[in-house]
Amino acid sequence: MGINKKIVVLSGKGGTGKTLISVNLAAADGNSYYVDCDVEEPNGHLYFKPQILEEKTVSVLIPEVNNDLCTGCKECVDFCKFNALAFGKKVILFKEICHSCGGCALVCPVNAITEIEKTIGLINIGISENVRTVGGIMNTGEASGIPIIKNILEYIKDKSGYIFIDCPPGSACIVMETIKDADYCILVAEPTIFGAHNLEMVHQLVELCNKPYGVVLNKCTDGPNPSEDFCKEKNIEIIGRIPFDSELGELNSNGKIAVRENYKNNELFYSLLNKVKEVSR
Repeated sequence: MGINKKIVVLSGKGGTGKTLISVNLAAADGNSYYVDCDVEEPNGHLYFKPQILEEKTVSVLIPEVNNDLCTGCKECVDFCKFNALAFGKKVILFKEICHSCGGCALVCPVNAITEIEKTIGLINIGISENVRTVGGIMNTGEASGIPIIKNILEYIKDKSGYIFIDCPPGSACIVMETIKDADYCILVAEPTIFGAHNLEMVHQLVELCNKPYGVVLNKCTDGPNPSEDFCKEKNIEIIGRIPFDSELGELNSNGKIAVRENYKNNELFYSLLNKVKEVSR
């Protein structure tokens, strides 16, 4: 097996540029994987437009109550911290907020609760030119996309090459799940006070998870850059700067991958790719 490097691109909020950077790094490398773990609102496929080679459903286990055996003790209702169970004349399950922990079945003293499968989303595996794509999408209204992300990460764990992972925005549990096996994290930040605040959030997360990381400053202008100031204050390495550019913005808005369009500044992404490979060794 060859090199296996998982490069996770993350940011403190949506719209910062993590998909722009992750799709262009994957396309610049060529023989790579692009993995979309933003399973609530995936959009990497809008850029790569992959040929889908395989589709898999992702299921979780949810409780099913045998009312003939249930004695109405409410042990299961008291146990559930997500309030997915209630009791009227019988146990009532709210499937949409069940987290599939299995605890209710364990605490039932009369074994009235078993578990059945419930589909919560899909994983699509495809190819776009020489980039392999893996993406997941969560069904509307589901409690958590973590089971889908676990399935995605299990699929790519032994794949060869550079694997660029487009992380969900923010710093919640779903983000921690995505970065847990990362070899290197790219933190993307905008040049605003709000951008610096969100950079601080994900910076705390990668520090907590003890992951190596660097920052890419996106939409840079000649004016003040609070995100750059934060990096200097915390002695964080800035591995790349992408200027504010209306042409690049238009390409991105139209679902175009800059390095495939011979865009005038695509050397930015090739040089960033080389820098990522250097710092993630």
